[in-house]
Amino acid sequence: MIPLRNNIASMAGYVPGYQPPDIASWIKLNTNENPYPPSPEVVKAITAELGQDGASLRTYPSASSQTLREIAGDLYGFDPSWVIMANGSDEVLNNLIRAFAAEGEEIGFVHPSYSYYATLAEIQGAKVRTFSLTDDLWIAGFPENYEGKLLFLTTPNSPLGFAFTPGYIEKIAQRCKGMLVVDEAYADFSDSNALDLVRKYENVVITRTLSKSYALAGMRLGLAIARPEVIAALDKIRDHYNLDRLAQAACGAALKDQEYFAECCRKIRATRDWFSGELRKIGYDLIPSQGNFVFAAPPDRNGKRVYDGLYERKILVRYFTDPLLSAGLRISIGTRDEMETTLKAIKEIG
Repeated sequence: MIPLRNNIASMAGYVPGYQPPDIASWIKLNTNENPYPPSPEVVKAITAELGQDGASLRTYPSASSQTLREIAGDLYGFDPSWVIMANGSDEVLNNLIRAFAAEGEEIGFVHPSYSYYATLAEIQGAKVRTFSLTDDLWIAGFPENYEGKLLFLTTPNSPLGFAFTPGYIEKIAQRCKGMLVVDEAYADFSDSNALDLVRKYENVVITRTLSKSYALAGMRLGLAIARPEVIAALDKIRDHYNLDRLAQAACGAALKDQEYFAECCRKIRATRDWFSGELRKIGYDLIPSQGNFVFAAPPDRNGKRVYDGLYERKILVRYFTDPLLSAGLRISIGTRDEMETTLKAIKEIG
């Protein structure tokens, strides 16, 4: 018998959004990808890094990604010692649990939010505590002094789309004895962020990804911003060459092209707001979204029926079987044309 650890043998594992093999024939709105290509500067940077014969790939990349830390630090207003680059923000989330929560110790997160937190905790053998949401979208029953080693707070929340206010996040930070990890995967589509709290509180960590707003899901790029002593700890346990040469080239080019980035975000937000309004006109119930997606429930509260109808039309959205979420669908925001086609299909389904 293979001697797996008990927690690994018993865990189910994370199930990512479906990626169809014939992806080009679908309108794909199920994994919150950016509908627009990355900055043209990204392609130029990757091509330049490769050169004519790809000789640069013979040698290892920068182990520290120091140039990227400097670019990101300059962009967000932090010294590079406060920044770490990652193979997607998931790498940072994983390493935060490894760094702060020993086997049997507790991590917390809001349910519903990113279900991968639970998977990462299971791998580590940490205990999980979930907090529900009140009707007005605050955390229900959060203690005055939360003693868990980590609390993950996804804002804007996925799959629901709402964002906690910076003032409310600050109150949560004050009540956490351990680390507060503010997962800002969708913050670039939001009206606010929690970056200022990193400067005020030594227990606050901000994580970001380039998968959504920078259209680089295929490159697996992320980062975290925290006090230098936290970054130093994360440096100890990350893979020493966690970002390859092409990823580093793409990341630097994307972060530098803020004009292109801002225009993409503007278009997505505009389409999101238009699509939200159109869904409300036909009786859908929506939570106002600050992400690049909406969570919407049809009048009959049967999300699966609408999901199936869209699937038949080769429009892929995200349906969750969780009873808290099964009434609706999470629909990523595509181009205006894609969303007009999706709206037409939703009306046909009825």
